[in-house]
Amino acid sequence: MNTTLLTLSLAALFGSSLATAATAASTDASTSNISQEQFAAVLNGNWRVPKNAARDQYRHPQQTLTFFGVRTDQTVIEITPGNGWYSELLAPLLKDNGHYVAAIVDPSENGEAKKSAETLRQKYAADPAHYGKVDVVAYTPQAPVFGKPGSADTVLTFRNVHNWVDAGNEAATFKAFYDVLKPGGTLGVVDHRAKPGTTAKDNENNGYLPTDYVVKLAETAGFKLTGQSEVNANPKDTKDYPDGVWTLPPALVKGDQDKDKYLAIGESDRMTLRFVKPVK
Repeated sequence: MNTTLLTLSLAALFGSSLATAATAASTDASTSNISQEQFAAVLNGNWRVPKNAARDQYRHPQQTLTFFGVRTDQTVIEITPGNGWYSELLAPLLKDNGHYVAAIVDPSENGEAKKSAETLRQKYAADPAHYGKVDVVAYTPQAPVFGKPGSADTVLTFRNVHNWVDAGNEAATFKAFYDVLKPGGTLGVVDHRAKPGTTAKDNENNGYLPTDYVVKLAETAGFKLTGQSEVNANPKDTKDYPDGVWTLPPALVKGDQDKDKYLAIGESDRMTLRFVKPVK
């Protein structure tokens, strides 16, 4: 089977209805200047939280960042970094020649946002040798602004879009991505992929989203889809859990109940999408 047919077969298997994604087989390694040695250094870094490093087998950070074309000389904004999983990799890669920006929900929004902000700031401040100068930008979810217009080379978001959809601020968020990126800049999106043939409404509050729905959000904001990757696919994920995607690791919301079963499945099946802000 040739590469194009293989890519289309994979897209059909995992729920994409978009023939334009046939270019997804390429990881565009030539667009990234991060060497194997640099990746190895950060992946094996002693500053990484061990439980975070244990998730590499599911999240494939080297392949994912290569697919998105991240370069060490870029300004990269990560949206809602959570506990700093990708911060542990991106900030050290960018600290010498680039710029890592963590965009967090304004701490005044709620107690969870305040706690997350404090945890991240402490994490960065405690190890300047590896994190360098991280800028933290606080944004309001209902009217997000992630920086000066046209100031970023790349915007990345990992497993967040479903939250914005559930909250009803997804359109404003994608528009803010578009505004902060330079013309020609990249938007990289990873999220839990819904069952083929389902809608966003079908997956309300279960953590999954249809690929075509996410693509439409980005295209409505002005982006062009330039590639899809199966690097974060997981065909073991049946996507039919009463407690949604959080049934699977790392959340494991059911505790010890059927824990071995869910550990054997692993983390969710995920779409990995690359968009570009067109140069007009």
